[in-house]
Amino acid sequence: MTKLKPLSIIYNGKSGFHASDNEGVYEQIMTLFTHYDFEIQVFELEHDMSFNTLMSNVLERHQTSDRTGYEGVVVAAGGDGTLNAVATKLVDTGLAMGILPLGTFNYVARVLDIPLDLIQAAEVIATGAQRSVHVASVNDRIYLNNASLGLYPLFIQKREMYNQRFGRLPLNAYTSALDVLIRDRKELKLSIKVDDHLYPVKTPLIFFGNNQLQLKEMNLQIAECAAQGRVAGVVLAKSDKTSLFKMLYQLIRGALEQAKDVYSFSADRVVVDCKRKKLKIAIDGEIEELTTPLTFTVKKNALTIMVPHAAASV
Repeated sequence: MTKLKPLSIIYNGKSGFHASDNEGVYEQIMTLFTHYDFEIQVFELEHDMSFNTLMSNVLERHQTSDRTGYEGVVVAAGGDGTLNAVATKLVDTGLAMGILPLGTFNYVARVLDIPLDLIQAAEVIATGAQRSVHVASVNDRIYLNNASLGLYPLFIQKREMYNQRFGRLPLNAYTSALDVLIRDRKELKLSIKVDDHLYPVKTPLIFFGNNQLQLKEMNLQIAECAAQGRVAGVVLAKSDKTSLFKMLYQLIRGALEQAKDVYSFSADRVVVDCKRKKLKIAIDGEIEELTTPLTFTVKKNALTIMVPHAAASV
């Protein structure tokens, strides 16, 4: 008798994974997983159960001692924010994470060559290879794609407003950025320690990237640094309106590093401090307030993801 492997699917109800108009695809995915001898359980992110409780139940299911060698796969179905939440609980556990990409940009899936077609992505989860990837962190929070201070959290807030009004379109990212630059130009006074070198900085924006595909699409040379497991960042040194509009123009052109007063850097460890006790930071599209100082590091090969056999590593 074939021993079934546990497979847990964690999804955000807002993603539409289990929506009636997507029912045919959902049934095909369930049938595929069953064909490959998975014992399936689906968990929806709900308000009546804390995420910590949900993930404790999932981890207990996969770490049961009598399933040694049959740990199965924990699947995140949603956008990069959902992936981040699930990955936070899987870092350093050795449990494999599968990805069903349901976001707008799906950078994590794309950098690993995971198909955006859900049936094909499910096939990768069932038959692909396990790959260890780097995970960046700020204090105790991981980020798979990026973390940023200054104007970028405002971009995120404005983008969500546009998404609610007009739907989730990639164009909204640029429209919201333009809106923020017209209305709001805040400057942060920081001290930034890059490895052993300390720099006083006044900036409207610092961007840290962990996903080399996203950095490559921005034509940033630090993409290779992120691929090697280093903290990779970009800082803008001027906050006047002209400089900010030139920065946005170069960003749209994919030539951000060619903009004046834009500096990129990489390090094993970066510490950002200021007089404020807390700073607002955007982490993989979600906005939080973290206590200063902010310490950025990278955990190398800390997360296991199911990928196609020929996929590139993060």
